Amino acid sequence: MTSDTFASLPLGHASTPGLAIPQLGFGVWEVPDAEVDAAAGRALEIGYRHIDTARIYGNEAGVGRVLAASDVPRDDIFVTTKVWNDDHRDVAAAFDASMARLGIETLDLYLIHWPAPKQDAYVDAWKALLELQREGRVRSVGVCNFQVPHLQRLLDETGVLPSINQIELSPYLQQRELRAFHAEHGIVTEAWSPLAVRAGLLEDALVLDLAAAHGVTPAQLVLRWHIELGNVVLTRSVTPARIEENFGVGGFTLGGDALEALSALDRGTRTGPDPDTFG
Repeated sequence: MTSDTFASLPLGHASTPGLAIPQLGFGVWEVPDAEVDAAAGRALEIGYRHIDTARIYGNEAGVGRVLAASDVPRDDIFVTTKVWNDDHRDVAAAFDASMARLGIETLDLYLIHWPAPKQDAYVDAWKALLELQREGRVRSVGVCNFQVPHLQRLLDETGVLPSINQIELSPYLQQRELRAFHAEHGIVTEAWSPLAVRAGLLEDALVLDLAAAHGVTPAQLVLRWHIELGNVVLTRSVTPARIEENFGVGGFTLGGDALEALSALDRGTRTGPDPDTFG
């Protein structure tokens, strides 16, 4: 990612000292493995330097092919993958399998994909991630979809908080209490489903009006909202024009009035599962 377009946010807690994550990332959720080469390859060509995958996506091998074929040096690309719910008690084996599919020696960020609280194994999984980080096999470890009680339990039982929490987040689902906990404890907030497409956010009258006023697309407007809030944000598309559109959010700013107007859209609307019951 070009440093003059987007920031890289520092990762603390269980991370290599000085490690930073590019604020705008390219996610490959729901991208078939056979289509990852073209989509993620194009993303790297136009400037993305952060790729987010997961075991359950079934496309780690595709991401590995992209990394091997790209002219961008491996050290310039931040790579994330995740341990799935059924591997909470066998994290080391799951990690080895993911690394084999990715074809890389060291991972930048490894995440617990969901707390799956009914299994009551996420603390053990977190301890296993911390061991991988201590061994130097992964530069940073974090979680996805953890709520405040889940994060507090990690702190209480291990003394170490995640570097980052990747959560569903959009103007329709702003998760203020969780983000406040992140801010208080130095956890980076990362947004998945940032555009809330399935909830109709990009057709919202306010979003359309603000986008027109700024001369940008609705998607660019919402992505810029995330950037200015200080979130890491994951975009996703297999369409070259859309991949480029989503990257084009560095040439304008929203300012206080637009940010305040978008903040009023919070409805608590999820497009994905409830972390307290899923898994």
